This record gives sequence, structure tokens and C-alpha cells, in this order.
Amino acid sequence: MKQWMIAGVLTGVLALAGTVQAQKPAEQGDRTPKQQPTTAAAPDVADTAMALGTVHIPRAVKADGKPLAAGTYQVRLTADQAKPDATGTSEKLERWVEFVQKGDVKGREVVSIVPQAEAKLVQKDTPPPAGGSKVQMLKGNEYLRVWINKGGNYYLIHLPV
Repeated sequence: MKQWMIAGVLTGVLALAGTVQAQKPAEQGDRTPKQQPTTAAAPDVADTAMALGTVHIPRAVKADGKPLAAGTYQVRLTADQAKPDATGTSEKLERWVEFVQKGDVKGREVVSIVPQAEAKLVQKDTPPPAGGSKVQMLKGNEYLRVWINKGGNYYLIHLPV
């Protein structure tokens, strides 16, 4: 009787070991990074600074953690890339913009640049017209979004209230 029990236990252990071995390649395959979709580089945002347009901020917000008063500002894209890079972002599509009033920089914030080729993938609202901008309070009244359409590319700035 003992021999049958020992044989049964050994058979069970060997069967279980075979199942574990068969699962190992699948587990290792799950740990490899998945291929990310390619992101088109925006041709006109390479490394240059440029004026994006003028926007009216209807209420006081924070830009880079500092207060930015309500008012009308010229928004200027800088050549400075936002660092540290966020995982999954593409080069040169996270940059700094400056809010300029009467020639003085009053604040700066990170802008997310959505190239024209990818605009349809992320756009849910009606975009601003070409060369125009849109300032919107987002759900919960926690963020003010400045959305600029320049050269077919979208520039999105999110400012905490």
C-alpha cells in the first residue's frame, strides 16, 4: 500500500513540475516590453522658439507652481525640453512655454505638443480654429486648459487653479 502511495505522490509531483516548466516561457514573454506606437515628430517644433499666440486667462492659476494672475498673455514656445522625460513620451513633444505680458515673462509651464498626424487620435472636443486658441475649465474646476492650434499642431497647457 505504501508503494502505491509513494508512486502516486511522485506521479503528481512530476506532473506538476511539467506544468510549471510549460508556464515559464509564457511568464518571461509577459515581462518583455510591448512595442509602442510610433509617434510622428512635429516638423516645425524641432528645437526652435516661437510665438504660439495670445490667450486670455480668465482667473488666477498656477504656472510651474507659481501664481499667474488673470489677464491676457502672449504664449511663447521655448527651445527647452521638459525634463525629466516621462516614460512613453517622444522627444521634443514636451516643452516649456512662457506667458509674456508687456515684454516680461510672468510664468512658464510645460506644454504637450500633439503633431497634426496624431491630432485625430486624441481630439474629442472641437479644436480651436487654425491659428486660434481655446481656454477651457476642465471637469471639477481643478485645471484650466489652454489649447492652441498653430500650423495644424495642437499645443496643450494645463494650469492648476
